[in-house]
Amino acid sequence: MSRRPRSKLPPTIAWKDGAVVLIDQTLLPARLKLLRITTVEGMWEAIRSLRVRGAPAIGVAAAYGVVLGALRSRARTAIELRRDVHRAAGRLATSRPTAVNLFWALDEMKRACDRITTSSSAFTWDRKLAVRRLLDEALRIQEEDARLCDAIGGHGAELLGKGDTVLTHCNAGALATGGSGTALSVIYAAQKAGKRIHVIADETRPLLQGARLTCWELQQSDVDVTLICDHMAASVLCDGKVDCVIVGADRIAANGDVANKIGTYGVAVLAKAHGVPFYVAAPSTTFDLKLPSGAGIPIEERSAEEVTAGFGRRTAPEGIRVYNPAFDVTPARLVTGIITEHGVIRPPYRRSIRRLFGS
Repeated sequence: MSRRPRSKLPPTIAWKDGAVVLIDQTLLPARLKLLRITTVEGMWEAIRSLRVRGAPAIGVAAAYGVVLGALRSRARTAIELRRDVHRAAGRLATSRPTAVNLFWALDEMKRACDRITTSSSAFTWDRKLAVRRLLDEALRIQEEDARLCDAIGGHGAELLGKGDTVLTHCNAGALATGGSGTALSVIYAAQKAGKRIHVIADETRPLLQGARLTCWELQQSDVDVTLICDHMAASVLCDGKVDCVIVGADRIAANGDVANKIGTYGVAVLAKAHGVPFYVAAPSTTFDLKLPSGAGIPIEERSAEEVTAGFGRRTAPEGIRVYNPAFDVTPARLVTGIITEHGVIRPPYRRSIRRLFGS
């Protein structure tokens, strides 16, 4: 398992005594609360309401959600268990549309279930053993994500110099993954190497994942961090206060277009205008080779209340029309490099991504 930078805190997500225990990220930083999820519907709600968020973490949570469905199945045959597992996966797939890791993890769990149930016969059928094997698959998915995070951190840290300042957007750390993070794993690895990195974190409106989550997480890890409002990014880039930008990703198309938290595209444009390298940190599980470009990435739209009455306080008039996409797409031409577990890939991305996946 990954060397977590926040060892004094509980894991973001874990399996314990027949349930999934996770940090309720909607309450941070004011309150650290652990939720105990025991049903598929409970996991669906946790993902949909952002109690657990971040593309890799959503994938891990969904995998455990499938195990919950199997654990509570009353299947008497392998075929019935397969039906219940696929039903649970189908429900969880409707929770959020943009992060491809969710669908990758659910496909992995369905394939595992199909292998397990196909190898069972009327004489060897053991529901408890089948559920245990499904749990092993979910644990493997989390452990693999932790390994990928560490590898991303190691490769990305080589891009940073001693004392560098990194601008990041949203949260792509341990809270967003099954390990040490994607974008923030680079910071943690560089910090461990003695490079004394300083981070500037965009607040990331409307849900303030940068302010609430990234700043909190970095403070817990004793990383030097400064919070800025989103619209201050242009100023700090213009003033030469940033050496590079590193962000995470929720889906990367075959041409290198990147879907990430809303506002990422604007930061990429600003970085290009000021000659500052713009890096994306993401594992191979975040690439969607079925999509030729970012134009095909589904963009989740969330409720108007997140903008007009965020955190329970109304800040806009009643009845106002609101457009609230949760993500935007950054064109590949603005991306300096993509930091993966295999190393840093660079333009032309169609070619380098094909090489990355060996096809």
